[in-house]
Amino acid sequence: MIIATINDGNAQARFNMIEQQIRTWDVLDPKVLQLLHDVPREHFVPAAYQGLAFADIEIPLIDEQFMLSPKLEARILQSLNLKNTDRVLHVGTGSGYFTALLAKLAEHVYSLEVDPELSAKAAYQLAQHDIHNVTIELVNGVRGFAEQQPYDVIVLTGSSPVEPPNLREQLKIGGSLFVVLGSAPVMEATLIQRVSEIGFSKQVIFETCIPELASAPQQDNFEF
Repeated sequence: MIIATINDGNAQARFNMIEQQIRTWDVLDPKVLQLLHDVPREHFVPAAYQGLAFADIEIPLIDEQFMLSPKLEARILQSLNLKNTDRVLHVGTGSGYFTALLAKLAEHVYSLEVDPELSAKAAYQLAQHDIHNVTIELVNGVRGFAEQQPYDVIVLTGSSPVEPPNLREQLKIGGSLFVVLGSAPVMEATLIQRVSEIGFSKQVIFETCIPELASAPQQDNFEF
């Protein structure tokens, strides 16, 4: 059962989003559903799109970057099964909303953003919501952030035609990497788990199609 937030004028709209979009896409984890209700998505949406804050669409940000649809954010969050002791690497800060969701569930989030304006806006919104267990780095994160490795979880909120090199090696043993692989019109949301120092398992968990990360590696240029 979702517990309503007092004096929240958007509570009903957020509740409808959860019931009509998110539950129907097999997101049933009560912890995730409550979090989506508690964190005000509309505060992270650009002013021009406030009326679409809870719509089942990708919302434009800057330079062909987008907020993912609510149901996709929820599905990714559920698949990560985060613990409050996890150190998370998030590639693609964007608006900061998904970063905020991660931070509410994890011990610390290192979030990487290539655009300085988005980085600054996200940092401001996180501070406004009293979220302080996030470090935002202004860097192209397609190759990760080796300075703070190893991570329990790495999650990319943009797609890549092929798996970016050097990311899975930044996981702890037992850690998970979430990445959407492939090219339009059909891409595969993939969970890669590190099972030993040199061993990894790979599972496709659903199909989707989302915008590509800046400087994502292309098929012809991928080095094994």
